[in-house]
Amino acid sequence: MPCTVDQRVDCDSAVQQITLSFSEDQYFDHLISAIEDAGTGVKGQQLLQSLAQFSIEREAEIEGICSTNHQGFASASSQLLLVSGQSRTLMNDIHAISQSTQISTENVARDKKASVESRAIRQNIDEANEALRDGLAVLRLANQVYDLLGRKSHYSALRALDELQEVHLLKITKFKIADTIRKSIPDTKKLIANAVMADLNTWLFRIRETSQFLGEVAFYHTEQRRARHKDRAEKLLALGNFKLNSAVESVADENEEFDILDNEDLQVDFTPLFECMQIHDALGQTEKLKVDYASTRRQQKDLLMPPSITLIDPEGSSLSELLEGIAGFAIIEKATMSKAHGLRSLVDVEELWVSMCQTAMALVSNALSEVTNAELLLKIKGIIALFIQTMTSYGYQVQMLDTFLLTLFDKYAELLKRRVSDDFQEIVSTDDYMPMPIHKSDEYDKVVNVSWYTPEKPRQELRFPCVLPFSQMYPLCCIDIRNFLNQFYFFSDDHFQHLKVIDDTLKSSLDELLCEKVCQSLVDRLSTQYLGQIVQILINLEHFETACQELEQLLVAARSNASAGGTVVLKATEDFRNSKKTAEKRIFELVNSKIDDLIGTAEYDWTASTLETEPSSYMQTLTRYLSNIMNTVLLGLPTEIKELIYFDALSHAATMILSLPLSPDVKCINPNGVANLSQDVEYLTEFVDTLKNPILKENLDELRQTVALMQAENSDDFYDVATRNKKYGRVDAMNGPMLLEKLTHAVQVPVKPDKLTALSSRFGMRS
Repeated sequence: MPCTVDQRVDCDSAVQQITLSFSEDQYFDHLISAIEDAGTGVKGQQLLQSLAQFSIEREAEIEGICSTNHQGFASASSQLLLVSGQSRTLMNDIHAISQSTQISTENVARDKKASVESRAIRQNIDEANEALRDGLAVLRLANQVYDLLGRKSHYSALRALDELQEVHLLKITKFKIADTIRKSIPDTKKLIANAVMADLNTWLFRIRETSQFLGEVAFYHTEQRRARHKDRAEKLLALGNFKLNSAVESVADENEEFDILDNEDLQVDFTPLFECMQIHDALGQTEKLKVDYASTRRQQKDLLMPPSITLIDPEGSSLSELLEGIAGFAIIEKATMSKAHGLRSLVDVEELWVSMCQTAMALVSNALSEVTNAELLLKIKGIIALFIQTMTSYGYQVQMLDTFLLTLFDKYAELLKRRVSDDFQEIVSTDDYMPMPIHKSDEYDKVVNVSWYTPEKPRQELRFPCVLPFSQMYPLCCIDIRNFLNQFYFFSDDHFQHLKVIDDTLKSSLDELLCEKVCQSLVDRLSTQYLGQIVQILINLEHFETACQELEQLLVAARSNASAGGTVVLKATEDFRNSKKTAEKRIFELVNSKIDDLIGTAEYDWTASTLETEPSSYMQTLTRYLSNIMNTVLLGLPTEIKELIYFDALSHAATMILSLPLSPDVKCINPNGVANLSQDVEYLTEFVDTLKNPILKENLDELRQTVALMQAENSDDFYDVATRNKKYGRVDAMNGPMLLEKLTHAVQVPVKPDKLTALSSRFGMRS
């Protein structure tokens, strides 16, 4: 019921709006609207009732008006009748319109229902089309992922896969194909990761194959830097104090730009590595990539190291290839660390570097035993020095390699020392120990230039051929010594941080060679009986001592700043000086031995019945011997040494001559015997006077005073201390009385033998 009341109220309201319309158009609008609303059966009846009610009310109102004003009522009635007729006509029209509207409404409703149904179908079709388009887009994008993989556009494929997962699959979630594709996405991502790792492994393989050439290019660039630095140092001497890779050298060479990874000879493209990092970062597998990359590089490092190398290749190709490979590998590591941030840590790179260096040093150490040539070892050092300088420029620590160079230097010093030792041994053993003859001026110049020798005469005063005081061994040894010095310091060229070791090793090696191989060899040869050879050895020792003194100054000048200061003292200098004394003693021994032999031939008749008219033959031979050796064999000796030999020889001769009358076999000495001895002593004195050296004559004082005592008329003066000191001060206090006891003043007259008796005795005839 409430619903019917409401509908009735609505119809009344509609009728009121119709009657209150201000214009005809408004009237018809409200009327048509009311009719359309009353199109259904119940509402139409209510509208009619409302209109009828409205008509009744209006008639009642009109009757009321008419009762008060009949005339007006009659007029109104007429009008009312007219209106009523029109109203009925209108009602008929309304009814017709209502029926027509009802029919139209039903048609419209039917059309609307058909339209709604059509719209639903169209919507379903549209949804199906949209789903089909979304599905096709998903399939197209899925296929595009594999196409991008085929074109090796891995990152684009991954981005397409993410777009497929995050955007397009959400549109087709109600379809099974979405689940199928979603389940395949992890496998596809794994496929992308495997593909990019395959590309990375290919890149790593190419990098490993390129490492040696990369190291070769780096070595060549370092050699170019060396050459440029050397040229600059020659133009500006101050730059010579700075080494390669120093701050000053780096600033001076900064205009020479060179990219080791991108030049006309070599280009290293890191794109595969960057793409792999990008992919793994997008996949959240960065740590896995780090582990895999580190493992691969360790394996490549192991493959880079050969089981052994040879160092006896004159070109050093085996060692060069090894170090070039290590250099290229390490340069790639440094470049990777700087370009691919986070992939390689400094600890990982340094660990590989230390491992490679240790392996390389072990390989070189194992192969060192086959190296027997110093020049070859110098080339090996040069290759390692080039490697050190190259890697220093890339920021690697090379202390272990610098220390390893000490091992090479020890081997180098040993080889040099062994070679020079063999040379010295051959030179000493094959020398003729004769003064060295010089035939031409250029030959003289060569000898003087290589030897530590100061000629006594200016070169302009020399006449060729001439003879130098030393034998041929001296300049030959000087040449070896100079070469030895130069070759020692050759090791410091390019790169060597332990210069003080060179200075100390050179000094000790020189001492060892000169002392053991030269000095001791010469001393061993002093056992010979050839005086001339011993004299030449003494002369050689004299010059070697001078050479050692010069070497000491040369070593001071050549020593490095690390060991600068103070003086250098060679033990060999003192050894040669002491060996000179040994040689002098040996000369004294031989000369005195000869003197002993000559004096041993003396045949004094101490009880001679007659006086000799000439000095004894032994005395003449003795003076002639002394004169000859001084003018021949000992001629090349320095004056002071010759005088010393003279002094010792005369002293020994005087002692030996004096021992003749003191012999226990001599029981008696008559004046003739003394006179004959005095004649020989005087002859010897005259010989000494010809030497024009008063000091030498003092060696004969004891002998002369002893002979004078034996010839004295009053021998008692010897026992007077004052007189003895004045006249016989050099006579031995024990020998004087012994000789005086042997003196006798009796001279036996010789008896002439019977000639016949002598003849019969000679032929065995009996008397």
